[in-house]
Amino acid sequence: MIVTVVVVVAAVGIGVMMSNKSGEVAQPTATVSPTGSANGSASPQPSPTPMPTPASTSTPAPTASGVSGQVKEFTVVGVPFSFNPAEIRVKKGDTVRIIFRNEKGTHDWVIDEFNARTKILQVGQTETIQFVANKAGTFEYYCSVGTHRQMGMKGNLVVE
Repeated sequence: MIVTVVVVVAAVGIGVMMSNKSGEVAQPTATVSPTGSANGSASPQPSPTPMPTPASTSTPAPTASGVSGQVKEFTVVGVPFSFNPAEIRVKKGDTVRIIFRNEKGTHDWVIDEFNARTKILQVGQTETIQFVANKAGTFEYYCSVGTHRQMGMKGNLVVE
């Protein structure tokens, strides 16, 4: 019985460590997981059970001017034909890290004004991108696949 408890505790600990694993992403960087590859091929995989994630997190990051900005991290989930969240707010000068997770269909995440985009992802794939919000205003992000944008798959990045 003690051995069983030790094995279960070890397995849970390893699972927690793997789900909380995060690395510093250099700009521009993109990673595709769990089934994507560098050449864009993917094999069908069942969609993973979503883990609760905070809407955003912040950590200090140096900027070119020497003033400390923030790294704002957001998990954006794509399904036909919407993004969640549909609005993201940051401060001018913040580094924005988007973890785009495609839960249904074939989608990407694009914001033209910051030249930021993910690859087109299949169900269950995730990609992380990062850019600096160096302009103030409201900027539309969208899915560029087919007519998804016209069908409402878009949101707004508000840079204050």
